[in-house]
Order: sequence, then structure tokens, then C-alpha cells
Amino acid sequence: MIMIKHMQNYKSNYDKFPATYIEDGVLFSGWNNILDELISKADNMIICIETYHGVHKDQLINNFKNIPHALFIDSSEYFKPENEVRGMTENFMRDDALFGYMSNLKIEDYLDNEKVEKARKQIASSEKSGNIIVFGYGSSLVANPDILIYADMPRWEIQQRMRKSSVMGMGVDNHQEPFSIQFKRGYFIDWPALDNYKKRIFKRVDYWLDSVKENPLMIDRETFFRGIEKTANSPFRVVPFFDPAPWGGQWMKEVCDLDKSVTNYGWCFDCVPEENSLLFNIKDELFEMPSINLIFLKTREILGDPVEARFGDSFPIRFDLLDTMEGGNLSLQVHPTTQYSRDNFGLPYTQDESYYVVDAKEDAQVYLGLKKGIDKDEMIADLEKANSTPGVTFDEKKYINILPARKHDHFLIPAGTIHCSGGNAVVLEISATPNLFTFKLWDWNRLGLDGKPRPINLNRGKKVIRWERDADFVEKELVNQFVEISKGDGWVEEKTGLHKNEFIETRRHTFNKQVKHNTGGSVNVLTLLEGREVIVESPTNSFEPFIVHYAEAFIVPAHIGEYTITPYGESEGQKCITIKASVRY
Repeated sequence: MIMIKHMQNYKSNYDKFPATYIEDGVLFSGWNNILDELISKADNMIICIETYHGVHKDQLINNFKNIPHALFIDSSEYFKPENEVRGMTENFMRDDALFGYMSNLKIEDYLDNEKVEKARKQIASSEKSGNIIVFGYGSSLVANPDILIYADMPRWEIQQRMRKSSVMGMGVDNHQEPFSIQFKRGYFIDWPALDNYKKRIFKRVDYWLDSVKENPLMIDRETFFRGIEKTANSPFRVVPFFDPAPWGGQWMKEVCDLDKSVTNYGWCFDCVPEENSLLFNIKDELFEMPSINLIFLKTREILGDPVEARFGDSFPIRFDLLDTMEGGNLSLQVHPTTQYSRDNFGLPYTQDESYYVVDAKEDAQVYLGLKKGIDKDEMIADLEKANSTPGVTFDEKKYINILPARKHDHFLIPAGTIHCSGGNAVVLEISATPNLFTFKLWDWNRLGLDGKPRPINLNRGKKVIRWERDADFVEKELVNQFVEISKGDGWVEEKTGLHKNEFIETRRHTFNKQVKHNTGGSVNVLTLLEGREVIVESPTNSFEPFIVHYAEAFIVPAHIGEYTITPYGESEGQKCITIKASVRY
């Protein structure tokens, strides 16, 4: 492995498995204990097992069939045929390698009425003959359950299973299709339908099943809601996940204590509640579920009234780390404008963002905006030629504004701005949540990790580039827009952005003593940028003290209001720095 000079002998304290501790929770570990619990409760009952996308269906069916039963019905018996499902979803899939249109389909739209009626007659004729088990999507629409089980699955794990071709879409066998097509169906069609149905049945579910791991875990309804309640009333972290990238670096291996045998890590998705997991520590076992469940159930408490009024139950702030240390440049890219996102993808807002430089070598650079006086038609022609002609490269120095990147620089990137983080840097990407909408313009003639060219989106990208954002604009509005807001004994607060076109506000605190914070009615998302560890506390002791380590992102629910952050442990009395994001309103 390449050792990064300034990381030698670094001792990581990064917590890769943050969890909410649930005292006296009820947990069943392993299939034997799970089945013993269900069998003890089931006596001539209807048992429905709802599933999220991505579960290993055959494995679950084989195990649940060990419950004595008179009738077992699989969702494939009452779903529409695959050709009808594909026809019904075709308009939302669109003819594109990556992008579709947000579906308004419901689970009910997938059910074949005649097959459902047949299943209901089978159920009626089998009543009092033994247990009846209905398995899969929409099972609790087909039958009225006495016991309702939900087999859940976080999106990060679904994506890993897609890459292994081990799961199918809802109502279609697409496991052999390219990952991008599988992801597109999940993102635009399957996940919205399943999320909307899950919201309707949260309070009806008797047991929640964690089937991410080989050893499944199950908790009961009371434990589930106890965990939700406790997490929503304290600062919390979601479970980070790490991915390699064609441009990935070596920094996260050291800071986050990752597998040194992996070639690189490019991404740390440290606060993406739509994709991350939430862990409950119950009897020293970690029960895993999608963190978006918490947002769905505690929207107003977590986001705040004004944020919920604007975004509904969509968590609007995303934090992730991009590591190019000893790696390469990201793709040269641009994000669509809000109107383009609405018209083409059915999304209400777009991915405005910023790069906060967490660490950098002396030669690190950021590509941001355009050089003055360029010919846009000539630039597009050169991009088209470079992307279509083997051996031809794009002369980025001729067209793109390139800036040195130093530790603690903050570069603002409103939608429509061409941008790219260069090699030998680690940036914290602070952005609005939509996470698929990057239009790659140029990718340095390299291949993806699958050995194939990465999709280029020049035809879309050229329609949203803001050509007036040249070097002068960038210097005036997008680079290090630091304004001191307030200061006190041992601390300074600065406003660092984001751009006036963006709805996210960011504040940087530099401190060696306790700092008072207030959520201000909006969810707060923070990362510790300097210092080994800090402690987050409530002035009224409304939550337990919460420890945060270097590079960890954490969420403070809006309803908490006042809280403090203090250097702690190894950092006591030392300089610490946090960056805080909230929704501007």
C-alpha cells in the first residue's frame, strides 16, 4: 500500500458502526430463535411477510416455510406478469443508461385483480386448517394479517447485491441487466412505491427483520419504536459506507481504519439517510435497518417545521467524503438546474453542492467554472471529439478555471457550474440530497471499476452549463466566502456559504472551549474537521452526552434546539473545527 507521508503512525478513532443503545429491547438472533418465537405465537393465524427490494427471496421463503402451515402464497402468485409490469413502468425507465422519471405507481398497481381474488378464496377455504403464510410485496393487501413481519433492506446493501447480480426488481427478473439499469429501476420506480407503502403500515408491523447479515435478527414492534424514539431525541449518526472509485485515494484507509488490501476508497457516504443504515445495539447485537425509516416516522422532529413544509419527508442535506489522495481527478461534471430536474426527472429540487477541503497535498487543485472569454461552441466540439475519438484528449487547461486547493478552503458549487476535485485532496461534499444527477462531461479517457467506459452525459450537461460563471464570477462568489458572524472566549463562528442560489447554510466554528449551538428550527448536520474528539451535550440534560470523532458526520434533530460542543478527551483544550449545515429559510 502507498503510505501517505503525513498519515504515518496515525491511529484511527473513527467509529464505523455507530448505534443507539436500546435497554431491555427484545431481539431474536438466528433463524432458530426467530422461528421459535413465530411458531409460539402462530395458531391458525394469517402471517404476512412484507419485503423491501433487495432481500434474498429464496432464502427467506425456505426458512419461513418451516413455520407449520396449511397454505403458503408467494407474491409472484398474485402479481401481474412481468411483461405487464415492464409495460406499466416503461415510461418511467426512459431510454437512457442512467436517468429515468420519478414514478407515481403504488403497490396496488402491480397486483393482478383476478389473481388476488383467487388467492383470497384460497385463504378463505384454508382458514382453521392451520397457519396461512403470505410472502412478499403487498402481502398485507391480499390478506388481513394476524402477524405482520417486515423484512427490510437499506439501499446501500441493495446496490451491493445489484452489482453481484443477486437480486431482482419488483415484478421483473432484471438481475442480469447492467448495474446502472437495475439502480435506475430501483431509484425511480421500486423504492418510491415501497417507501410509500411502508409509511402506511409502520404501526401495523409486529416484527422487523434484519436480513442484511448472514445471521438474521428480528425485533418486536415495541423495541422498534423505542429505538426510533430514542434516536430522534438525541444527536445521532447513520452508518457510513465506503466504496472504491476509479479515481479513489488512500486517506480514508488510515483515517477510517479500512481494509488496507482494497485498492482504494473514493467515497465515504457518512450522512445520506436515504441510503445509509441505522443501528440499534440490543443485547450487544447490532440490529440494522434503513435510516430513512427514522426520517419517515419523525419528520417534523428531525427536519423542523419549516423544512418539512418545504421538503416533506425528504432529508435535504447530504454529507459525503471524496478521497483522491494518491488518486486521480474526479470526472469533469455539472449538475442540472432545478427546472431541468423537474422537467426531465420529476424531481422537485437539484444537487447544489460545495467542496470543503478536509485535507490536501501541496499540488491539490479544484476545477471550478470556466476561463474568461472562451468559445463555448468550440469547447463543446472539443469535448465531443475527445469523448468519441480514441486517443484524443480534452485540453481542460484551455477552458476550465483551475484553482489551488488548500486545507480548509471552501468552494461553492451551485447547479450549472462546471466542477471537479483534482487528485491529492479529500473534500467533504456538502450538497442537496438528490444523488444520481451528475452529468459527466469528461472522464480523462479512463475506465470504470468494471473495466468499461463510464457513461458521459455531455448532451444533457451542455444544456445546463452556466457559461457566465467564469474565473471572475468564481473568485467573487464561489471561493472562500468566509464572514465572521460572532466570537467569544475560545471560539469563532464564520459563515462559509453556501451560494445565495442554494438553500443550505454552512457555518464553521473554530474553538478550544465550549461552543453554544442552536438548531434554529432546522435539522443540523455537522462534521468534525479538526480535533480528535468532541462531546455534544444538552444544557438541560435532555439527551445523553454524545461523543464525535475526527471526520465523523452527525445529525442534530431540529427539535433539540440548544446544544453545546466541547473539545473532549485527547482534544481537551486543543483547537477543534466543525462545519455545520442547515436549511436556509
